[in-house]
Amino acid sequence: MADAVRRVAVLGTGHMGSAMSRALSKAGFELILYNRTPARARALAGELGARAADTAAAAVRDADVAISMVADEAAVGELYRGPDGVIAGLSAGRVVADMSTVPPTVVRSLADDVRAAGADILDAPVSGSVSLAESGSLTIMVGGTEAALERARPVFDALAKKVFHLGPLGSGAAMKLSVNTLIFGLNQALAEGFVIAEQAGIDRELAYDVLAASAAGAPFVGYKRQAFLEPDSTPPAFTVELAKKDLGLITSFADQLGISVPQARINLDVLQAAADGGRAEADFSAVASQLLEEGRARE
Repeated sequence: MADAVRRVAVLGTGHMGSAMSRALSKAGFELILYNRTPARARALAGELGARAADTAAAAVRDADVAISMVADEAAVGELYRGPDGVIAGLSAGRVVADMSTVPPTVVRSLADDVRAAGADILDAPVSGSVSLAESGSLTIMVGGTEAALERARPVFDALAKKVFHLGPLGSGAAMKLSVNTLIFGLNQALAEGFVIAEQAGIDRELAYDVLAASAAGAPFVGYKRQAFLEPDSTPPAFTVELAKKDLGLITSFADQLGISVPQARINLDVLQAAADGGRAEADFSAVASQLLEEGRARE
């Protein structure tokens, strides 16, 4: 770990933020945690021997590098620009990295105010599951200056096996939408293949093993096994509602770029049906259950 970077603020201690905090704690960083719901940050701080801050400004004020991981564009805006938000706590030499899944315009809109405080900003969304976050095995996609990246690199290296510098600010966010387009397509294809095998009378666990061992057996298929096989007892890692949000971002961004993304639009329709069917807070692998239910309704 670089001597210059000792204290890290983690802003947003949901599933991914908490997992990343555990990885950073194992790597020896001093952590300052902030969450909009204070009790959540305090509980995690107690577990890790970290400090919980009452405001985002207080968290970043004492940190060398801050990372934010929140749900959506509105949450990023509130976190950074709200009373006692991130921007209010920044000073020279600090680097903030937003890891949320949001359009590229979000982090670009923050840049002038962040830099006016003498700090710098990166967009650095991640790819990987909660378990990969906790083990420091994520992929991080970075947009921003080389200097800011090098300042934050000790933190990123504790979280990821691969860190890609993709270009100027906003590049990481654009790449994240590209990656998620693939993830949602794979989730839909996996659900359809799994349902076909199960409805054809093949043992569901054996069917899943075959799918995972096939040419399409990406890491995603491996780590979603429990969610597909035991949907009622597996805690959601990424909900249908959040997946809908991301697919909405993807289709809107594609519209801005003048690109046709028919599969993404179909995937969004299926997720909407799952939400309408009472599965909004279920893991997004619940599209398999939705397809099964629709099939049985036709019988």
